[in-house]
Amino acid sequence: MTDLDLDFVRAHFPAFRESSLRGFAHFENAGGSYACRQVVERLERFYRETGVQPYYPSAPSRRGGELMDEARARLARWLGVEAEELHFGPSTSANTYVLAQALRQRLEAGDEVIVTNQDHEANVGAWARLAEAGIVVREWQVDPSSGELRRHDLETLLSRRTRAVAFTHCSNVVGSVHPVRELADLVHEAGAWAIVDGVAFCPHGLPDLAELGADVYLFSLYKVYGPHLGVFHMRPDLNAELPNQGHFFNADKTLARFTPAGPDHPQIAATAGVADYLDAVAVHHGLGESGMTERRAGVRQLFRQHEARILQPLLDFLTAHPRVRLIGSAVAAERAPTVAFTVEGSRPHDLAARLAESGLGLGAGHFYAYRLIQALGIDVAQGVLRASLVHYTSEPEVVRLIQALGAAF
Repeated sequence: MTDLDLDFVRAHFPAFRESSLRGFAHFENAGGSYACRQVVERLERFYRETGVQPYYPSAPSRRGGELMDEARARLARWLGVEAEELHFGPSTSANTYVLAQALRQRLEAGDEVIVTNQDHEANVGAWARLAEAGIVVREWQVDPSSGELRRHDLETLLSRRTRAVAFTHCSNVVGSVHPVRELADLVHEAGAWAIVDGVAFCPHGLPDLAELGADVYLFSLYKVYGPHLGVFHMRPDLNAELPNQGHFFNADKTLARFTPAGPDHPQIAATAGVADYLDAVAVHHGLGESGMTERRAGVRQLFRQHEARILQPLLDFLTAHPRVRLIGSAVAAERAPTVAFTVEGSRPHDLAARLAESGLGLGAGHFYAYRLIQALGIDVAQGVLRASLVHYTSEPEVVRLIQALGAAF
């Protein structure tokens, strides 16, 4: 396996050639990544050539439907699932809310749902509200010193009444990556469904969903170099079991049962651009002749090796600083490159503003992981400062960030 060709990668992102962004380094990728060129081009082309209601007999309408179907099929292939198992919606938060309403109708009073206090609120709040229907909501809590979830604590929460467990593939604050297959198997042994939020994981390489074994897996395309859509995979038998949430006359249509309002047609079509980009990366790095399982794993490895290499100096700097509290592991290979921290005597929003003056875009706040910030004993009104990298981040950008942080505090 060769090293990631960063020049090749960055050439696929218009933002790096945009004059208004010259000198700016994007370090809030966990909130939304740059869109790749192929997505931008496909979106523009759809609006220009096929911007009509799709799936009717007229040529532009028929072509629009074909482009949407192509996007679904190609993204599904990169995820290792069938196209009819993949659902688009306006956002992961909206998709989770719709699924929670389906569970509300399916479960009975006294049934139990387990959530964590490490997750983004999208994968907590919708399930926690099931308590209004008499569902018992149990919380899998983090270690308050490390912010990490422990398997043993989940084992003690599982019972014969557990029906669903919602947890994250990767924390958007702690950066820890969880063994989804291992946890999903544990949940299934208890007779429950595993509902996994992959929003913070997928920007670092799309997973093989069949291999993970989750019953529902959700993520956000606008954090994976694509349009502002949420997408989720659902096992076909669970799709058939849960009550229809769409129009009554679509109850027998697999792809319409959990999308009460149709998502944006051009954005669905543009999703094929994500597959275009990943295919281009694979071919350029000698993975073009590999099967999809090997191709997915190879691209993930390329991304993660580069991310870990450029991340470690930042973690070393933060760990060595006497006023910094780093959230999560100080070892780059053990975490995602989403790095949250606090600085004694400094407010995160003030630091983010100072760094912005130097052309560095970091985020500050609780990042919708409100319950986690509370559990860590951090003031949620202030939150943490977050620097999030992806594979197109360069080593010189990280060096700039370290130098600016050193000057800021």
